[in-house]
Amino acid sequence: MQNMNSSGTSESLWHGTTIMTVRKGGKVVVAGDGQVSLGNTVIKANAHKVRALGDGGVIGGFAGATADAFTLFERLENKLERFPDQLKRACVELAKDWRTDRYLRRLEAMMIVADKSESLVLTGTGDVLEPEGGLMGIGSGGNYALAAARALIDTDMSAEDIARKAMAVAAEICVFTNDQLVVESLDTDA
Repeated sequence: MQNMNSSGTSESLWHGTTIMTVRKGGKVVVAGDGQVSLGNTVIKANAHKVRALGDGGVIGGFAGATADAFTLFERLENKLERFPDQLKRACVELAKDWRTDRYLRRLEAMMIVADKSESLVLTGTGDVLEPEGGLMGIGSGGNYALAAARALIDTDMSAEDIARKAMAVAAEICVFTNDQLVVESLDTDA
């Protein structure tokens, strides 16, 4: 029996990346590795799976099929234009479309997005989830990065330092994750 992920698709489709978010000390960070894999072969080591969205007030990262993720980023940017400064509303609207649109329903990706006040995870099942404790990891190494970040969150380390260390742990464990990081951060309301 194949492992299934939260969207009910084969777990093998989700291999190839680690994305995480850390919210601490007046900062929110989204970090992602650069590895793109096709099966057991590394196709590219320095891909950018994390970026600023819209006017730069939202940052996000994706796990899953690259073309699908870019489609979702584009759709989210459109929703953010329609609902400025309302990240959760824009994400809920995108999730509705993702679940009901015949084309979008086939997209294989997950996203982490954050603005100055909230972090969210979006899935193809229509979920818009708020990470517990300001931490979340997705992708093949997401659970490793999340566990490392949870162990570090109560230290004196900054949000970015925690994200970088947690991603390094994931890269040491997950063969589909590397240490070529892209990190985006924003100042928060906290």
